[in-house]
Amino acid sequence: MLADLRAHFAASGVLEVETPLAGPAAGTDPALQPLRARYTGPGYPWGVELYLQTSPEFAMKRLLAAGSGPIYQVCKAFRDGEAGRLHNPEFTILEWYRPGVGLPALIDEVATVARLALQAPKLAVECHSYAALFDSRLGVDVFAADAAALRELAVQNRVPGADRLVLERDGWLDLLLSHLVQPELGADSLCFVTDYPASQAALARLNRDGRTAARFELFHRGIELANGFDELTDGEQQAARFESDNCTRRARGDTPIHVDRHLLGAMQHGLPDCAGVAVGLDRLLMLRLGLRDIDDVLSFSLQRC
Repeated sequence: MLADLRAHFAASGVLEVETPLAGPAAGTDPALQPLRARYTGPGYPWGVELYLQTSPEFAMKRLLAAGSGPIYQVCKAFRDGEAGRLHNPEFTILEWYRPGVGLPALIDEVATVARLALQAPKLAVECHSYAALFDSRLGVDVFAADAAALRELAVQNRVPGADRLVLERDGWLDLLLSHLVQPELGADSLCFVTDYPASQAALARLNRDGRTAARFELFHRGIELANGFDELTDGEQQAARFESDNCTRRARGDTPIHVDRHLLGAMQHGLPDCAGVAVGLDRLLMLRLGLRDIDDVLSFSLQRC
């Protein structure tokens, strides 16, 4: 599978790169928790906290700003608090960026890559907006419903634990998506969900309507496989999002994340217009082999380390 993917990118003129897995800054997205380490030694006699990266995104964007052109990477990524049938704290990620390319072209390439990895060249593609899915499947307007209404919807549909959970609005949307919408997505196709709410933009540009983000996710057989953006290139907007994320973390009682000032500096220097995507390779291999548990495709999962 890796040989096929590397051949695709080589033929497409996309450069393979390597970036650090550990660094003094990390993504601030409140939905993701990085694993932490500590280095003590030359240069840092009192020690410095390091984060194991949840994605190679920030370093890759610094390469883009330095003029790398289209790039991709296959590497390990790490996320705290994630373990189960579809999660391992350490996993393999494929991430790539194409300057001068918009989301429609990137979606086409993601479909090509997924078909290649799954050995399913004729797999059909379908696209639905986030709001349309919630309207058709659950009869709810995601832009009008508040947290209380979404909680009631979850309780009515007997989402496990919904009557005991205390979540913000986006937390309820995520819960409803994962339990009531996602399991039916891409049963016999590659299903792209587009135009997520602006509050879930993460590192994506906002669309012209101001209430949706230029972001998509790919699902197949009810499993999320990819997350892609029309990348935000404005350093000031990105700095404001980092601060907002850390405010959310503080409000929850979580420790704020050290902001990547080098990324902000690269964006100020000039990050080219580009689209990028991250793909979970362990899950792709699961589906390729017809398996149900990510543990079955990992030689050394957390339980066997």
